[in-house]
Amino acid sequence: MNVPKTGYRVFSANSSAACTELAKKITERLGVELGKSVVFQESNRETRVDVKESVRGQTIFIIQTIPRDVNTAIMELLVMAYALKTSCAKNIIGVIPYFPYSKQCKMRKRGSIVSKLLASMLAKAGITHIITMDLHQKEIQGFFSFPVDNLRASPFLIQYIQEEIPDYRNAIIVAKSPAAAKRAQSYAERLRLGLAVIHGEAQCSESDMADGRHSPPSVRNTTGHTGLELPLMMAKEKPPITVVGDVGGRIAIIVDDIIDDVGDFVAAAELLKERGAYKIYIMATHGLLSADAPRLIEESAIDEVVVTNTVPHEVQKLQCPKIKTVDVSMILAEAIRRIHNGESMAYLFRNITTDD
Repeated sequence: MNVPKTGYRVFSANSSAACTELAKKITERLGVELGKSVVFQESNRETRVDVKESVRGQTIFIIQTIPRDVNTAIMELLVMAYALKTSCAKNIIGVIPYFPYSKQCKMRKRGSIVSKLLASMLAKAGITHIITMDLHQKEIQGFFSFPVDNLRASPFLIQYIQEEIPDYRNAIIVAKSPAAAKRAQSYAERLRLGLAVIHGEAQCSESDMADGRHSPPSVRNTTGHTGLELPLMMAKEKPPITVVGDVGGRIAIIVDDIIDDVGDFVAAAELLKERGAYKIYIMATHGLLSADAPRLIEESAIDEVVVTNTVPHEVQKLQCPKIKTVDVSMILAEAIRRIHNGESMAYLFRNITTDD
């Protein structure tokens, strides 16, 4: 038998309009008031947090969206968590819809796995649980020493397709690369639609090919130590870009988890137009839309970009009317309620596959 607990508060980890708006939507659904705190930057850009009420012995949920200034948002979250920890909060749960640095989850040459570092920092600051949405790689959950609930936005995006795209039955789900094929297949199966995959890459000039993919050199170096001879490695070479599947006379819906640098999406849209698609939609959970992404989308063959409100993008929407937003505060609020009451989270993952 589940016994409801008493005493929990919801705080916003920054004072930006987007984070405050999402926090208010969540607290309204929960029927609680937003916790009183002040988060600001000192004149020397140091982050300062003042908690204006007692949190002793309570479970605290910190809502943090990640704006363009990612590092400041991380410090706000860390400082607020530590402030609540030192104020004797019982449990501190981070509600981070978009987990930053999630693309840096693999070792690249002499780089580092930054998402693992961030997971350790959050634990050290006092966070004991995280609610997030559509991690870039699900294996990131293994970086944490505490529970992680990785929610899915696909039910909301699928609902948008069914309700807002006329004649969606004539659509085809498109993966912009083979790596995104599993996610696209999951959407296609639930919508009972066909599937297409974009494979290969645009051919570039020789001056653009100095990125290491053609190394090691094809000629053996005979100088230096010759006691060990390794087999000669063949360079990777992708075929010219092509579409596997028939998109002629169809609505093309490209699905992905993050849309940031839109160059690949714009190129994919042009290719799909050439192959006969008459409308092109992009569905993504996290709309980072950095740099001049709004302008590129506005000038492209893309008809509409649909993202959720996990990341603030109000400025980008003003610059590009093609960008639409789907609200996911409902599932975040329900996750908070279930965790607080000790209820199972399985209901939030019904009909969700591991490929989403």
